[in-house]
Amino acid sequence: MAAALAIGRRGMGRVAPNPAVGALVVKDGIVVGRGVTAPGGRPHAETIALAQAGDLARGATIYVTLEPCSHHGVTGPCCEAVVAAGVTRLVYAIGDANPLVAGRGAAYCREHGLEVVAGVGAKAAARDHRGHLLRMTRQRPMVTLKLAETADGYVAGGRHDPRLAITGVAVNGIVHVWRAMHDAIMVGIGTALADDPLMTVRLPGVAAKPLRVVLDARAQLPTNSRLVQTAQDAPVLVLVGADAPADALSAARGVEVATVATTPDGRLDLAAALNLLAARGITRVFSEGGPAIAEQLIAGGLADDVAIFTAQKPLGHDGVPTLAAAARATLTAPAHYRLVEDREVGPDRLRLHERIA
Repeated sequence: MAAALAIGRRGMGRVAPNPAVGALVVKDGIVVGRGVTAPGGRPHAETIALAQAGDLARGATIYVTLEPCSHHGVTGPCCEAVVAAGVTRLVYAIGDANPLVAGRGAAYCREHGLEVVAGVGAKAAARDHRGHLLRMTRQRPMVTLKLAETADGYVAGGRHDPRLAITGVAVNGIVHVWRAMHDAIMVGIGTALADDPLMTVRLPGVAAKPLRVVLDARAQLPTNSRLVQTAQDAPVLVLVGADAPADALSAARGVEVATVATTPDGRLDLAAALNLLAARGITRVFSEGGPAIAEQLIAGGLADDVAIFTAQKPLGHDGVPTLAAAARATLTAPAHYRLVEDREVGPDRLRLHERIA
């Protein structure tokens, strides 16, 4: 199952709205078929693995990271394909929270004589499939919140240097890999104005183009920004409030604009924004916004992973704090988050906090 999970992760950021499933067909201890959900979500991992196995699938075991689907859509149900291939044993990690499946795939295989084993590698699979599970159960994608800070806890140098470069090349490489593993990259208008970011994946040989999302309640994104200027190359979605000027972004060719509810203080309602993204099929969001967005996500229980990269060097003077005391307290509260990773990345340090469901 560990091998099936590993190949399934290759589909992250490429298969939305479907989950990135991995499947292995094993006969007499030998892997005879491998599959991962194809880009765009079709075909599914099971059908790819079974096709590769061919006649060797008869009498074999199939390992799948998520319960095989049981409903008719663009393609036929995977559970029927498993049975038709002559597989005699199904091992899957977790059940599918999609109400169209929800145990029916496993039941179909069991009713047709297969030995069915559930729960193998369940903890790792639940983590890998959080985006799909959250979209099915809470109508929102999973969110990875990334922050980079100086040793003394600042994300920028304030008026001294608002575009402070904090971490090194090793962290930069990880960030681009993580971007590629998400369906969307999200920032607030403050970051968009201060940094004029591209928010693209820049890795040799990787063609991923996640949706670039800007949270912009008052439609302030300049039409000469790099995001707008590259909207023809990689998609851009600007989420605005109902009171935003109707024609503010009319000249931004290629930019899609959608309206989201706002909070009483005029900020976008992040829960509503994430609901909108989920409705569009987005399952995984990589948030690179500043402290304001970060604190909203943490306070709202919307940040599923919080990755904080800390540099060795301090800023040495007042700047923009990474997080307010309340948000820091939430991250260290056992009822809300647990530290799952603490390691060096080049000269910097990564601390990864996982939200407790």
